[in-house]
Amino acid sequence: MHDFVRRNGRLYCEGVDLEKAVSEFGTPLFVYSRNTLTGHFLKLKDAFREIDPLICYSVKANSNLAILKTLVQEGAGLDIVSGGELFRALKSGCPPEKIVYASVGKTDREIEEAVAGKILFFNVESEPEMERIGLIARKYGRRVKIALRINPDVEAKTHKFITTGKITNKFGIDLDNAARIIRLRAKYRSLDICGLHMHIGSQITEGEPFLAAINKVAGFARSLSADADIRYLNIGGGLGIIYDRENPQTALAFSRKVLPVLKKSGFKIIMEPGRFICGNAGILVSRVIYVKRTPLKKFIIVDAGMNDLIRPALYGAFHRIEPLKSMRGGLERADVVGPICESGDFLAKDRELPRFKQGDCLAVMSAGAYGFSMSSNYNSRPRAAEIMVRGNHAVLIRRREDYADLVRNEIVV
Repeated sequence: MHDFVRRNGRLYCEGVDLEKAVSEFGTPLFVYSRNTLTGHFLKLKDAFREIDPLICYSVKANSNLAILKTLVQEGAGLDIVSGGELFRALKSGCPPEKIVYASVGKTDREIEEAVAGKILFFNVESEPEMERIGLIARKYGRRVKIALRINPDVEAKTHKFITTGKITNKFGIDLDNAARIIRLRAKYRSLDICGLHMHIGSQITEGEPFLAAINKVAGFARSLSADADIRYLNIGGGLGIIYDRENPQTALAFSRKVLPVLKKSGFKIIMEPGRFICGNAGILVSRVIYVKRTPLKKFIIVDAGMNDLIRPALYGAFHRIEPLKSMRGGLERADVVGPICESGDFLAKDRELPRFKQGDCLAVMSAGAYGFSMSSNYNSRPRAAEIMVRGNHAVLIRRREDYADLVRNEIVV
């Protein structure tokens, strides 16, 4: 569910008419519903209340400080994957003991910052990384908590670019090597191997892959000796949302599938949802610049492109296109394309759409996750503005970049 609704033919976010928002903030424009954002977090929290998990929102999905702060105020922890995300997490007011740190390529500087910041633990992806964390922990005279990221070799049934739990992926440690590391844990005196972590992919709409992976990792945990002292089980994220005709599981349906196994495990459970919380909490609003007809195609050329929302170009991802105000005249098949000098610059292909004309505005739905956070300045295009709506009020949470921002860090020699 989300709070983008049509009233008298006009698209609203909560109580804000989006045509009026565009007149104030311009386009391209990311619009987020605070009520949808917090609502999805609280639904997940309520569905798992029996085990009171630490729900660490995945910062990479959408890292705007206003979004992070909103979720932290609701009790969320944060799942980070870089030094920049650690900086954002602390800036948002997240307690360090609610921060977990993944990534296959943590640098010395990033590890040092996280050790000094006293985060809850690192999700460790390899033995060389373990050794590096151990070395830096000794430098700081600290014993640092880590969770081994287990690669359970489970098929997630999602796009091949966003599956992460197969043995052919770069992520995690296989079960045999994880068992060997835990047997040799005395070797790592500056590390407290206190948890197991898994994350099998993103935009997963079925419960079975999660259940298979959780059962596998929980079974592995049971096979360990009692003095292994594993206290945390981090089941990652990856819950899918509705973009088109998907029928993803609800938070409640997901909890009913996995709660029996999680309760039986006896561990403190950590979850890392991202898209599930923010995906349908945001849209991208764009304005039609031209309508172009060729002998074979109709193109609706808009002022947002793959630099603003790369998912369609990168994954062939589907995002619904909605007019900001209802239009007469029936539908016509067209592509929605951006201004970027790439044939892959499209937001929708071969769709039955309203007969948009120059100056009309449209909404690219379900753009709250992996939208702005993956945007770029390609073709020297300034990045879009972001606003958050709360009730009848829209607040700017990131100003639109200007040309000066494009060259701010460049040096002419």
